This record gives sequence, structure tokens and C-alpha cells, in this order.
Amino acid sequence: MKLWAVSDLHVRHPDNRAIAEDLRPESADDWLIVAGDVAEQVDDVVRTLALLRSRWARVIWVPGNHELWTRTKDPVPLRGVARYERLVAECRTLGVDTPEDEFPVWTGPGGPVVVAPLFLLFDYSFLPEGATTSEEGLAIARSAGVVCTDEHLLHPDPYPDRSAWCAARVAESRRRLDALDPALPTVLVNHWPMTRLPTRVLRYPEFALWCGTTATADWHMRYRAQAVVYGHLHIPRVTVEDGVRFVEVSLGYPREWKARAERRGRDEPVPRQVLPEPASLPDPGTTTTSAATRPAP
Repeated sequence: MKLWAVSDLHVRHPDNRAIAEDLRPESADDWLIVAGDVAEQVDDVVRTLALLRSRWARVIWVPGNHELWTRTKDPVPLRGVARYERLVAECRTLGVDTPEDEFPVWTGPGGPVVVAPLFLLFDYSFLPEGATTSEEGLAIARSAGVVCTDEHLLHPDPYPDRSAWCAARVAESRRRLDALDPALPTVLVNHWPMTRLPTRVLRYPEFALWCGTTATADWHMRYRAQAVVYGHLHIPRVTVEDGVRFVEVSLGYPREWKARAERRGRDEPVPRQVLPEPASLPDPGTTTTSAATRPAP
């Protein structure tokens, strides 16, 4: 019995769809975390999650930015909160856990552990060098030619902006986490990184603006995390902060995972094991830091 995780399947790409369709558990009792960016259209998300749910004992999903995009020709034109709520409703029909459901408790090896799916968004607080406000950060990013598609397709309705929606999600998530049994450790799951450290390796550092919020910088300690699972960066690796494993579980776009496989001379593990903790951390994507050395958010 194992807890696995994957994110950023992006099944609109045929090569990725083939990988998603081939995902299978090792045993009938295995759980699977799907940490966002399954697809951009609701039907593709539902179809993929339905297939995974038919194979895994439990599937736990959190939204990524791509699920929240609304394109002009999208057959489901819902925006913002209404789009998210539609996805939650579809997941509940499938028997897939979401951030709006009671957090499940993993009782397999390494448990008992609360698996907490979270939907936290971003608030432009991962500032680029030289910026002291989000406005300055965005100006620096634009001057560098770095503008995330979220600025055009991820609508915050009915909130006035994405930062306000993020603040509401952080407050609600913190309320629910505060109510957990303090004797139980957690696995925290969010599409976006929950600390700034993972973004330090981005090729375009300005992109960090769209990668999370400093409001969650200490949650891995505050909420007794055994592991933190995330995606979004398309840089699968394990980092360790304050003794806690942060596991980036992205598949990413075909050009990315094919290039990584060619460099390393082997295919990457998809999905990735979260619990029980692997006997050794995978390499080469492993780094370690502590509270004393972690870069300030």
C-alpha cells in the first residue's frame, strides 16, 4: 500500500495522454494524488480523473492554473470561482477528493497522516530582485518579456483580482488546517510551491511571481508536514527544508520530459512515491536547506 503523486499531466498533448492512460497502481490499495494541471478543458479533466479513479483506491485532486483557464472557444465558459466549483462538483460525482472535502487520513505505511489537498493560488509576493511591491515586480517581469498566460486566461470572478482570491483561499485553508488533530502529521498538497526555495532554479526568475505566496512559508512546520507535494514548475525533484521533504511531481510538456530523460539516460518515475518515504532520495534533483539558510521570501 503506497501513496503516489503526479501533476502537470497536460493531457491535451498526445504523448502525455498516453502516459496518463498507462498510469496504474502497484496494488489495489494504493492512493494517487493529482496535483493540478490535468488539462485545460473540463471534459478532459473529468475523463482523465475518471480513468484514474477506476484504478486507484483513492484519488485526491487539487486544481492547477490550467484547469482554471477560460478560453474564448471553451465549451465550458465558466470563469473564476464558478469554474472551480464546477470542477469540484464533477470530482465529487467521480468519487475524487478535492480541497472542499473532508481531508482523508492515510493509514498505510508511514501513517496515520492527514492528506490535505489545498487550493491556494498566487499573489505576486515571490518578488524578483529589485522589486519591493507586486506592482514593481510585474513591471520588471514585463520589461524582461515574462508574462504568464494566467494574466489573460485565469479570471478571479467574483473577486476583484487574483491576489484577493488567493487571500481568501489562504484564510479558508488555514482555518481548516488549524482545526486538525495536532497529534497527526500531514502531507500538504498544492499545485503551486508553498515556499520560495523551489523557484530559485527557474530559468526566468521573474516567473516566480505566478508561483505561490509567502503567506504559506512556514506551513510545513506549523502543520507538522511529513511531506509537501506540489507541481507547476515542471522541474521534478526533491528538496528538503527544515527536515521536511518537498516533492515536485510534475510530468510537464513532452519536450521537457523527453529532454530530461535524454540527459539522464533513463525515464523518470511517474507517478512519484510519497509514502512510505523512499529509502533514499532520488537524484540528481535533490537539495537540502534549513530555516537558517533558506533564502528570505
